[in-house]
Amino acid sequence: MSVKTIVCFLIICLILGFNANTRAQSSQPNIVFIMSDDHGYQAVSAYGYGLNHTPNIDRLAAEGMLFNNAFVNNSLCAPSRASIISGKFSNKSTVRKIGDLFDGSQTTFPKQLQKAGYQTAFIGKWHLFTYPTGFDYWNMLPAQGEYYKPQFIRDNKDTVQLDGYVTNLITDDAIRWLDQRDKNKPFCVLVWNKAPHRNWMPEVKYLNKFDSVEIPEPPTLFDDYATRTRAAHEQKMEIGKWLSPNYDLKEDMYPDGTQRYDNMWKNIFARLTPEEQQAYANAYNPKNEAFRKANLQGDDLTRWKYQRYMKDYLSTIQTVDDNVGRLLDYLEKNHLDKNTIVIYTSDQGFYLGEHGWFDKRFMYKESFKTPLVIRWPGTIKPGSVNNTAVMNLDIGETLIDAAHGDVPADMQGQSFLPVLKGKTPKNWRKYVYYHYYDSGGEHNVARHVGVRSDKYKLIYFYENKEWELYDLQKDKEELNNVYDNKKYAKVQAIMKKALDEQMKRYDDTLD
Repeated sequence: MSVKTIVCFLIICLILGFNANTRAQSSQPNIVFIMSDDHGYQAVSAYGYGLNHTPNIDRLAAEGMLFNNAFVNNSLCAPSRASIISGKFSNKSTVRKIGDLFDGSQTTFPKQLQKAGYQTAFIGKWHLFTYPTGFDYWNMLPAQGEYYKPQFIRDNKDTVQLDGYVTNLITDDAIRWLDQRDKNKPFCVLVWNKAPHRNWMPEVKYLNKFDSVEIPEPPTLFDDYATRTRAAHEQKMEIGKWLSPNYDLKEDMYPDGTQRYDNMWKNIFARLTPEEQQAYANAYNPKNEAFRKANLQGDDLTRWKYQRYMKDYLSTIQTVDDNVGRLLDYLEKNHLDKNTIVIYTSDQGFYLGEHGWFDKRFMYKESFKTPLVIRWPGTIKPGSVNNTAVMNLDIGETLIDAAHGDVPADMQGQSFLPVLKGKTPKNWRKYVYYHYYDSGGEHNVARHVGVRSDKYKLIYFYENKEWELYDLQKDKEELNNVYDNKKYAKVQAIMKKALDEQMKRYDDTLD
């Protein structure tokens, strides 16, 4: 073979390789990953619960896929976020409970996207107690962050305080980054909200959003936990008992500086401008005066607290939905919508009065299940509704798979890319594994593990050495614990075996 022939052959190979690489890059979808904190699926109107209207999240569902069975492995903010980023269960992600330090040196899905040629950014609530890694740009809230006049820690480690409302500011920065990014590379931006995390402070324009509305009460608002074990009885999540008068329920508003409220609420209220303080006073004080005159007791008092809690919670979500719309409009205006995956989810579900509760933590469905909506034009059939059991720790692997990247062997989730294309693999998981590691504390939820199949759920409160078993087809509200019921002896044995197998599979223990 002559030198000229060899040179020509090498040139052809280089051209073919360049073209192949160009095609791979052009087929890599952009990614906008929006996540909120404590947004229960019941408060996404696409799920049909009728509590509120979220038109922009619903638009994603209408143009993409809504998941009915998206679950978390540990229903607590920091552990769930660590599992999403790392693709691992809590015992491997390095974050089992709030306060654990996330090991940023480990493999994460943003790092794998960078290796696949992506530019990556993170804006919003991180809450993992170490700085983000795997991002070309990041701008995070310290700890939980604040609703009004929040501080942000930028990737140069400078802390800045910004005027405004946190949900709007997070989206402002995401759009700013999108404008300034390298237009020659695919991108992945994580837009992670603080809202609607406790203490549910609405944007001023939504302070009176639900004034004329009576929020429907869940049928289990006055649950007596009759068949449940100690854990349900000993929790500190009941709306009638454990919501703070000012921090949560906002029973006192004094823009003139009158010191009648607790220090926590005083410091939060002080972040508002005088105009915002007055708007809050105008919105709440007449209703608070009527409440005091009514002198409610017993169930009537619980009902009032439920209405106040829910109206604040749902009002806070309205701004979240507005900003989902802002991002969708940006993508469309800049001709990015056709090749961009848009995800909306929450770091876990939330109790909206079910069992009389607020908060999360338990493996019961309202906190175990989370909203998940994904749009990907050309891949996901518009208006799809899917019942496959997917998990929060699957998201990272799915995005790496969609980006033609390499999924690391140490990730424990499963890519549900085939599910997005309309086909669930035959070897898909039969059981969803759950482990809550925290104990005591403000909400006093006992440590527990469990597994869920499509028909049954088994929970072991190992701190109390007590079991619960639920028939999910006959008992959708999970009220009737049938553990040790002779009729369920076979099911009980199967589920206990499945729990043992899941713990061994994921190298988890009860320590």
